[in-house]
Amino acid sequence: MTAGSQAASGLAYSTASNWIVQPQPRPGSCHAVGSGLYSRPDPHCTPGALNPKVTQATINRTICRRGWTSTVRPPEWVTEPEKLASMHAYGDHGPMSDYEYDHLVPLELGGATNDPRNLWPEPGASPNPKDRVEDELNRQVCRRQITLAEAQREIASNWVTLAQRPARPPARSHPPRRPTPAPPPPPAAWCSASAQYSSYYNDYDVYVRSNQLDQTVTVSGAGTSATWYTNDSGYADVYFHASPAATGDSLAVQVGAASCFTTL
Repeated sequence: MTAGSQAASGLAYSTASNWIVQPQPRPGSCHAVGSGLYSRPDPHCTPGALNPKVTQATINRTICRRGWTSTVRPPEWVTEPEKLASMHAYGDHGPMSDYEYDHLVPLELGGATNDPRNLWPEPGASPNPKDRVEDELNRQVCRRQITLAEAQREIASNWVTLAQRPARPPARSHPPRRPTPAPPPPPAAWCSASAQYSSYYNDYDVYVRSNQLDQTVTVSGAGTSATWYTNDSGYADVYFHASPAATGDSLAVQVGAASCFTTL
């Protein structure tokens, strides 16, 4: 694919490098649509852009493979100066921690990894309402319920509509002729955790496995905490910022109704 070529979704493929700090729009030139957690980026500054390595033919070895997004995410030493410049472009003057440098088309749907057309300062910390939309669209693509192009087009055009779409009412059914037996009680909540230091990112990956699906994960210890959420398999990779000197410190992990412990 060549630079500027378009996917079936109508979005452009990107050739931006993960290892170069990308120039951002000039300060004050971008204007978010709406405000707060349900705001959307300026479609002129941030229309969305795609990773050319992710196509309908490659989803099984890219976005539908657990852990793949961590292999393509740009390093913080690149994204932090970009985030600050992007905040200036959008006229955001609050603390950087009040914003997430968000991929409009997320990595898990084949979004460009480090292209300013696909990144913007989204208000609020993660997880947020858009994260749920991203995960649901990824599940639908990987289950072949919708195409990759459909998911990319929907989230780039107006993810807020998807987040606020009312739940479909359950289908009507005739009452059973005989009482149905009560379902068995749910299994007891459990989780396990392990931690590994990443010298590349200067933080820890806390790997959590549990039977708590799509639940918030909170990891606490070493004088700090971090929050993420499990996927539909009960797995989460929590980025935990602590110094190498914290090695050996105990961490408490809370996943939905389950709790467990590990050490750095």
